[in-house]
Amino acid sequence: MKYPFLISIPHGGVDVPAEVRSRMALTDCELLWYSDPATRTLFDFGPSVEALIDTPVSRMVVDLNRPPLPLPLKDPDGIIKTRTIDGRQVYIPGKIPDLALIHRWMVQWYFPYHQRVDELIDAHPVRIAFDCHSMLPQGSQEQSDAGKERPLICLGNYGDTRGKARPGSITTCPEDWIGSLAKEFRSEFPGAGNVALNTPFSGGFISNAHYWRKGIPWIQIEINRSLYEDPSTGGKPGAGNERIPALRERIWQVLVRFWEDLPADCRKSPGDR
Repeated sequence: MKYPFLISIPHGGVDVPAEVRSRMALTDCELLWYSDPATRTLFDFGPSVEALIDTPVSRMVVDLNRPPLPLPLKDPDGIIKTRTIDGRQVYIPGKIPDLALIHRWMVQWYFPYHQRVDELIDAHPVRIAFDCHSMLPQGSQEQSDAGKERPLICLGNYGDTRGKARPGSITTCPEDWIGSLAKEFRSEFPGAGNVALNTPFSGGFISNAHYWRKGIPWIQIEINRSLYEDPSTGGKPGAGNERIPALRERIWQVLVRFWEDLPADCRKSPGDR
């Protein structure tokens, strides 16, 4: 049985093309660290979902979850990153890409990902989309929650801590939907504060833009890397990967229970209601 989900995994890639790598000041280990390690495996639900999209390219090359405006390099944590979340310079002095090169990279990697998301929604009976990420156990120095412990699971719909729309804004999925998903995650990961809504992340460009474009509900899912990385190794990416299959199954069962517990009318396509 296929579930009517679209799974988007924009930050799991680790590839850095040679023309980009030669410009970068970061080590290979640092480049891996600043990706979303193992998310392409963690959220690979394969034939069980209607659609899945990911990318092999590192977010340190082009970040697919950032808006195309303002122009790259205006934001050090934008599409083209010039500084990491803990203050490291991404590029060697004098090697920061110019706008012509940035445009070529965006045409090669950024725009095709977003076009493909729309194509998948058009071609498949998708009823909800999940933008899937991992997060560090604590906020880094250039993030709004610097030094603070993070929940095990963060779900985002651009709302407040209860999933409600903020004043003057809208959410990317109904409050009761994200609330139901949070309930299932809390059942799977019990404990005070283990599951949070819109804190520290409420959603990114992908969920916001494609909700507006297609009207399909979107929820951003952030999984704490402590759930699959071994702290005894210093949290090095890839460590503790033997945990990933079991964790993937737990996440999948949460998504299944969430969907099957929704009222039948909610699970129908708009044209079938």
